[in-house]
Amino acid sequence: MSEGGGALPARANGRDAVGIILVIVSACGFGSGALFAKSVYGAGVDWMTLLTWRFFIAACASWLWLLAFPRHRAGLRRLSRRQVLVLVALGIFYVGNSATYFAALDTQVPASLAALIVYIYPALVAVLSLRFGRRLQGRRAWVALAIACVGVALAVGGIQAGAVPPLLGLELAVASPFIYAVWIILAARLGGERPDRGAGLPPQDSETTTDPETTEPAPTAALLTTATWAVFWLALLATGRSTDPTTIPAAAWPGIIGIGLVSTALAIQSFYAGSRRIGAANASLLSTVEPVYTITLATILFGESLTAVQLLGGLMVIGGVLLAQTARPAVAEAVLAVAEPAEAKPAPG
Repeated sequence: MSEGGGALPARANGRDAVGIILVIVSACGFGSGALFAKSVYGAGVDWMTLLTWRFFIAACASWLWLLAFPRHRAGLRRLSRRQVLVLVALGIFYVGNSATYFAALDTQVPASLAALIVYIYPALVAVLSLRFGRRLQGRRAWVALAIACVGVALAVGGIQAGAVPPLLGLELAVASPFIYAVWIILAARLGGERPDRGAGLPPQDSETTTDPETTEPAPTAALLTTATWAVFWLALLATGRSTDPTTIPAAAWPGIIGIGLVSTALAIQSFYAGSRRIGAANASLLSTVEPVYTITLATILFGESLTAVQLLGGLMVIGGVLLAQTARPAVAEAVLAVAEPAEAKPAPG
């Protein structure tokens, strides 16, 4: 423990650190999707076919991960019928986020504009969390959110002047972050997060909650991805597209497998596990490192150059994330100080 009456227990610090790492891993996983997709689209595969096989691979990987460990299997057995139905509904809801974003790109909305629009979702999650989740605590977190949002806008780059994107494409692009923000709040609630009970109260311990609605990440990810895949599979059938994997060019498979494993199975499960520990609003704030990661990796792998404005944006995102994670609200510290007995021993590290 650090010195001072308001110090956080070592156990809480460790839990938060794990949550931060998991969310950053998730952001990098999601951010890799655009890089994997380059070869897939280059091979002539359309967005609906890509998403169908993406979630099929993610579902298979998630079920293998679940069945490999007794704890995960036990978590699946503990799920009530209501929880299973809610998870399936969340999986179906996730289709809206993926479909609207990729459909917007298909209508010729510039990728930079679509990415900029999508990354308003951390602000939307922060606002929704005021009523439905664990809110950002203190002024510093809100300032950090504003800095990170501005940084995202700069990192994505300027919107090219020229042809005006179609109205339908813009509507789809705007719908995507709204759907994703609602999905994050719902997923966090299922993971055990509840609205703050009062101003300044410390967030409840997700790891020790006895809430019967809490679910483990492994069964959650398996059911979510399965439900999402099923919807896209039915969409393929309904639109007359081929469901035969042999019709997909061999050159597209490495990218599809990468998106399925890294950008979906790993990314979704890591985000869900991380948000259980640090809250949906903080998890969304940390996720703003995703476009910075994507731009940086694109520079390394494909020789794309970064402008000075993009570098500044990347630094602002990193700065905002660090600012949000290096402070504890004064009121929460006071509550912890009162709650901690004077003779209490340091928590095990």
